[in-house]
Amino acid sequence: MDLHLQLGEGGLAEQIYMQLSERIAADVLPAGTVLPSSRELADRLSVSRATVVAAYERLAAHGLIRARAGVGTVVTAQRSRTSTAAPASRLQPREIWSSARLAVPDLTRPDAEFDFAPGVPTRAEFPFARWRALLNDQLRTRTDVSYADPAGSAQLRTALARHLVVSRGVTVTPEQLVITTGAQQAFDVAARVLLDPGDLVAVEDPGYLPAYRGFVAHGARVVGVPVDGEGLVVDQIPAGTRLVYVTPSHQFPLGMSMSDARRTALLAWAARHDAAIVEDDYDSEFRFSGRPLTPLHAIDTEGRVLYVGSFSKTLLPALRVGFLGIPAELAEAARRAKFVADYGTAGHVQSALADFIENGDLARHIRRMRGTYERRHHLLISTLRDQFDGLLDPIESSGGTHMTALLAPEQPSDTTLAARALTEGVNVGTVSRWGIEGPGPNGFVFGYGAIATDRIPAALTALRRVI
Repeated sequence: MDLHLQLGEGGLAEQIYMQLSERIAADVLPAGTVLPSSRELADRLSVSRATVVAAYERLAAHGLIRARAGVGTVVTAQRSRTSTAAPASRLQPREIWSSARLAVPDLTRPDAEFDFAPGVPTRAEFPFARWRALLNDQLRTRTDVSYADPAGSAQLRTALARHLVVSRGVTVTPEQLVITTGAQQAFDVAARVLLDPGDLVAVEDPGYLPAYRGFVAHGARVVGVPVDGEGLVVDQIPAGTRLVYVTPSHQFPLGMSMSDARRTALLAWAARHDAAIVEDDYDSEFRFSGRPLTPLHAIDTEGRVLYVGSFSKTLLPALRVGFLGIPAELAEAARRAKFVADYGTAGHVQSALADFIENGDLARHIRRMRGTYERRHHLLISTLRDQFDGLLDPIESSGGTHMTALLAPEQPSDTTLAARALTEGVNVGTVSRWGIEGPGPNGFVFGYGAIATDRIPAALTALRRVI
């Protein structure tokens, strides 16, 4: 063990004893740890062996270590935790980091029999064997382990550019893509490139709070803009807004799609006000009815739309791979911003994902999951309409991995009902938590990635008991 101790003047045996006993108390040196021999530690600390022996003998007298034949000096127990705490720091974070709106939410999911957690794709049908094979191949054969292009591997950006134009109608060159650590980092890169402290950013209300937090953390003034049945209400965007964040294909959390007229109006607004648009297209692959939606990016003629996506909904959130599609004029700035943030996303994961796309595995998985999610979506909608008439009003949506239903006016708050539902084994999301300027509407967000299709009727029966 490379054991480092910091010694001052005088009382060397006492200093060694105190530092070792404190580390044993703090479990830095847990029971079973083999300490250096007295001769080895004395050489390392440039003290006499007798000094170390004296310290070891005192530790042994307190039952903290003992000599074990053929092993050496071993930690045997923890002393009572009476050691002094680390000194208090006079350093203070920026005031913004004390804001409740930037607190890290509880990311664990309750252990519920029926799980409607939104934003969670199905795990049961993920092709783990295929993914492990691709990763193992990368780990076995990959020899380039140095730093790489922070914007992402050329192989993945090329494969992704081809996938986007085929599956979403988004035309970007590989050079216009930056591979990020999830969509959240894509928002961060966009903010670094486009925003100065104090700039005004408009987001949907209710809307996706992680994006809100990202812009606030960069010092932007973030305001919520209402949504209606056609999406973001464009004429309520404040004058002076520098950037607008939207989820037009499947508004989060309410679920409607932005109408063609509203899309045209938003692009025209951005042109008049010289503003940027961040389009978060998080789950548009899973569309079940109607004609395919055209992303804002595809009808943008002025290069104002930054296109964000990730593989958290199509594959797994744990992959932590997202992307940012940007106008060519911003490409180098975004590449630099990514480099400032973290030098680049994990290379072996990028290469495995590129193979996954190029070999057709991603397209096959999306087709398979589209069918699964469509069945769950239709079952959920039909059961809500049949069993919750007058209690829950489902919002029409044509795809995605979640749907939303608003509670009738006389119902208690969604947080109260969700807590009651949990006692019945049902974990369901609430709409109110996604409000920007205040609580959002009163209702439930039903994610249908984590619950099996045949479990949905029983889950809704259990939910009905508390409404």
